[in-house]
Amino acid sequence: MSSPDPQVRGARNRSTPTPGEGAAGRGPVVAVTGAATGVGELLARRLAASDEVGRVVAIDERRGEIPEATWHVLDVRDPAIAEKLRGADVVVHLALDLDLESDDTARSAYNVRGTQTVLTAAAAAGVRRAVLCTSAMVYGALPDNDIPLSEDAELRATAEATGVGDLLEIEHLARRAPRAHPGLNVTVVRPAVLVGGTDTALTRYFESPRLLVVAGSRPAWQFCHVEDLVSALEYAALEKVDGELAVGCEGWLEQEEVEELSGIRRMELPSAVALGAAARLHRIGVTPSPAGDLAYTMHPWVVSVSRLHAAGWRPAWTNEEVLTALLDEVAGRHTVAGRRLGRKDAAAAGGAAATVALLGTAALVRRARKARRRI
Repeated sequence: MSSPDPQVRGARNRSTPTPGEGAAGRGPVVAVTGAATGVGELLARRLAASDEVGRVVAIDERRGEIPEATWHVLDVRDPAIAEKLRGADVVVHLALDLDLESDDTARSAYNVRGTQTVLTAAAAAGVRRAVLCTSAMVYGALPDNDIPLSEDAELRATAEATGVGDLLEIEHLARRAPRAHPGLNVTVVRPAVLVGGTDTALTRYFESPRLLVVAGSRPAWQFCHVEDLVSALEYAALEKVDGELAVGCEGWLEQEEVEELSGIRRMELPSAVALGAAARLHRIGVTPSPAGDLAYTMHPWVVSVSRLHAAGWRPAWTNEEVLTALLDEVAGRHTVAGRRLGRKDAAAAGGAAATVALLGTAALVRRARKARRRI
């Protein structure tokens, strides 16, 4: 997963499961991939402190800082991972690359091959449950989406947004796994807009001096704080809930509410202008975000979290609280059309007021064209 700040801890979360009857050491053995950083580190640390978990097996390409865990240092694409999973009851696979700056081909090779290897290895090692984490983005952002979407809603996303093609492949592997590997139960957790040390096209949206709104669209914002994601993953790891699960705050915020809470005014553009500029900027390598990312700021993809609710889980954060935390986190950063600006560029753009995003986009296009002509 993207790498949240490892200092974020789950102490604030009010949905910690009630300890079971088993004493420490008698619960399941849980393996966590990607355990040295980000969501994986937070989950492994939380599980290591739980009386409901017998032992934590931590797997990553480098050793992390959780002394209570049993560490194995290797790439999740290495078939040798099967031996490291032997004796585990559950594996939570969080070794994913969703970095905006990653090469698309290399990112897909890592994410899809890694998931496939972990599922095959888990089955070979006798693991009874695998927990995967994708995103609610797999439902797709479409103008005719229900609000909220049922967790059983069709996955209508396309591969046009950053990393979503990989996540759809992972979803396909998850659905195929029980047939390919009888006895292996697979749970998929799909968070809404993830906040808490993350860097995505959606968090960068709030780094802009103006919030781009496509004319005629009806955005609806639902967030998920990383602490709530970790507590939901813990529920899945402890087998308190299964199936395909969405996780996020209760309800959603309309675009007008987001603007009021953030104090950032909108800049409204026609759809053809916004999508065309986004496509051109990405095609010539100026911005990391493809035009497909823009759909998730245009159309609703709010999800129900009914399965977790039925299991007794509740989010500790509200949408308003998460948005406030996000704004605090990105304070001082300046992004135009998905591209981070350095201090010099940001200072120059600071006086452009309501037209800064549009002017910045045009300037970037002109600069890129000049550079291409010089080559």
